[in-house]
Amino acid sequence: MDVTTPAQNQKAGAKEWLGLAVLALPTLVLSVDVTVLYLALPHLSADLQPSANQTLWIIDIFGFLLAGFLITMGTLGDRIGRRKLLMIGGAGFAAASLLGAYANSAEMLIAARILLGIFGATLMPSTLSLITNMFSDAKQRAQAVAIWAACVSSGIAIGPPIGGLLLESFWWGSVFLLAVPVMVLLLITAPFLLPEFRSPSAHRLDLVSVALSLAAVIPVIWSIKELADDGATALTLAVLVGGLVFGVLFVMRQKRLAEPLFDVSLFRNREFSATLLMLLIGVGVVGGVYLFISQYLQLVKEQSPIEAGLWMLPSAFVMMITAAASPALIKWIRPGYLVGAGLAMSAAGYFMLLSVDAADELSMLVMSMIVLFSGLGPVFALGTDLVLGTAPPERSGSAAAMSETSMEFGISLGIAVLGSVGAAVYRNKMEGSVPEALGPDAVKTAGETLPGAIKVAQEAPPETAGPLRERAVGFFMDGFHASAMVCGITVGAFALISFVLLRNARTKAQVESEAEQAAGTEELLPAQTT
Repeated sequence: MDVTTPAQNQKAGAKEWLGLAVLALPTLVLSVDVTVLYLALPHLSADLQPSANQTLWIIDIFGFLLAGFLITMGTLGDRIGRRKLLMIGGAGFAAASLLGAYANSAEMLIAARILLGIFGATLMPSTLSLITNMFSDAKQRAQAVAIWAACVSSGIAIGPPIGGLLLESFWWGSVFLLAVPVMVLLLITAPFLLPEFRSPSAHRLDLVSVALSLAAVIPVIWSIKELADDGATALTLAVLVGGLVFGVLFVMRQKRLAEPLFDVSLFRNREFSATLLMLLIGVGVVGGVYLFISQYLQLVKEQSPIEAGLWMLPSAFVMMITAAASPALIKWIRPGYLVGAGLAMSAAGYFMLLSVDAADELSMLVMSMIVLFSGLGPVFALGTDLVLGTAPPERSGSAAAMSETSMEFGISLGIAVLGSVGAAVYRNKMEGSVPEALGPDAVKTAGETLPGAIKVAQEAPPETAGPLRERAVGFFMDGFHASAMVCGITVGAFALISFVLLRNARTKAQVESEAEQAAGTEELLPAQTT
């Protein structure tokens, strides 16, 4: 196999920048896939009729498996070749996208999302690793990583508008087909534009660690969902404890291994731990609120998919602008302060959402989203570079994998936790509010989700339909506000943490620039002495 290693400080040419464009496409599609289903949710719910739990699994199982397998796939790419793994993942992702597009049941769609998560995990670490190999010059690499980070952030932001545009003309499955031509283009161009790289020191993939990590993550998330759905049952608590036990066993095993799958020793660095937590929470909670916003626009305000997507577009553009500006601003503002200010602004946006009401005009929602997402720009743009800058240089590979895992896992965790919080508020308040005369099936359907209540109201007698819909919308807004409150408090707390713990943190580009300046000074000293 052709394995290339870039010469140190060699400038990248046109081929490398074209290769970056090829790598940016799957990164963008992966990020779009995290949020593109939000606007499709009412449509697929009407078609497949998933339960409340199945709805949450459809939305976030992709992100959980993507996060769960990222580090595993990063290690596998080092062994078999990063370009090879990227192409395998691209082919599998295209096939899984086709399966999701034509799913005819909730179970089939969940299976497709599982496959998308697994194959997606082969793409993300390969793209960032190949960027590192293609751009050995520190300044060019910083620019390339910034472009890569912009694709991550913009993909998450523009997912709903793209979904709305597709849903205006096609069925809900069309949101999955978006990935197919992109992956085909990747498969055609990768052999010509991307170098192959396989680490000569790649260690054996520890399958026990992989199994333990999944045995920890999936049960804990399932338990969170079930606790919100049915309360603290013996089974739910047992599964939760079991997941936590597997998590402890996973950490213990990593400490014993000479070449761990997950380098837990990095967490001894306070700045590294704070940066990773900032990514996990700061980026993560937005996923859950995005879910409520998309439902609010379509189900409460009765916007069409394209209209809902357009209302989300201003916040997407603002986030892309603040993300693009952030790398330049760190010349004058410390990165930790810039990230802390961004998180504080996002927290203000979450608190502004508490003023959004079912009867309001959409201007308040749009202003809240603009404030919220403008603050997220610095977090997306600088987060990964800060993680790399706070980690020892010899462990930058593990640190990069952890930063990606933190972002993807955080978004899925936000959807699961906040979605469960909102669903629990809704279900508790709806209990006893649905007329028994509509029948047990209607009572169950309307009591689980707002889409279910609207469907029941459409089929109910006129004297029942209006009050039922009004109560359901009001209780949905209560859940929306509860989730926004949790987000505001949490993100505000992490803004303070960023100001305190990250005040001296530097990005990897800053660390390398300082090292080059120090080396240049040392070279000049003997000459000055003579």
